[in-house]
Amino acid sequence: MTTICICGAGTMGSGIAQVSATAGFRTILYDVKEESLQMAKSRIHNDLNKLTDKQKISVEKKEDILRLLNYTSEIHHCRADIIIEAVLEKPEVKVSLFNQLAGFNSDKTIFASNTSSLSVSALATEIFEPSRVAGLHFFNPAPIMKLVEVVKANQTSPEVIDTLITLTKKMGKTPVVCKDSPGFIVNRVARPFYIESLRLVEEGIADFDTIDSLLEKQGFKMGPFKLMDLIGNDINFAVSCSVYDQLNKPERLKPSPIQQEKVERGELGKKTGTGYYQYNDKPKSNS
Repeated sequence: MTTICICGAGTMGSGIAQVSATAGFRTILYDVKEESLQMAKSRIHNDLNKLTDKQKISVEKKEDILRLLNYTSEIHHCRADIIIEAVLEKPEVKVSLFNQLAGFNSDKTIFASNTSSLSVSALATEIFEPSRVAGLHFFNPAPIMKLVEVVKANQTSPEVIDTLITLTKKMGKTPVVCKDSPGFIVNRVARPFYIESLRLVEEGIADFDTIDSLLEKQGFKMGPFKLMDLIGNDINFAVSCSVYDQLNKPERLKPSPIQQEKVERGELGKKTGTGYYQYNDKPKSNS
């Protein structure tokens, strides 16, 4: 493995690209929008500058990482040993992308989806050479979070899983192999953390800030509402809806109307400046 291509230059895609280049791989970051690529480039430069300022990496290492990064809006430049998609959480978009890429890549190229909630097996069914399709679920922010879920679809070959385990270890990550299932491991476990917290607000038992403060005092690094704002309420709500639907709509996992309203208002969290909190450090009203 020498070259990794990441498709989608949002926060997650650019983070994975930074991880890849830091590990010494030639890295291609692709997006159809030039504006997204420029924002990703700026984001990565800023992150690396902070690391050099804190003396966590040398200036020479930063320059090495930047030399390994290539940005493109031309899909035919996406030729790699492993292609990781971090595009919209819409099956048709992911399937179309992978099938297009399969047309001009090697017959040994691995296609990995960073989906957080969609069925990887269902995606693989629609993709050319499904044995080369797997899930590779990084967590935000990708350069910091160590865990990566390596998701084995029904069709994924054992050799592909072994390759992805080796890859993530070279990236300095901790791979955990899991069978394709709704929410995989982490998002399945985390649903009650978010949904029960939202229920407490719905029932008027406590407000956002109180719940966050209490849980942080009990040892959680970040309370549920701060964490949802960091992840993005659109992403978190979409995962909740996906897990709820795939598990046949159990009442205990029913998505919250509070979060749905946030999404409909465009109050997505840190990325929009407003979510459960206003990002001038003042808690947003719960009304």
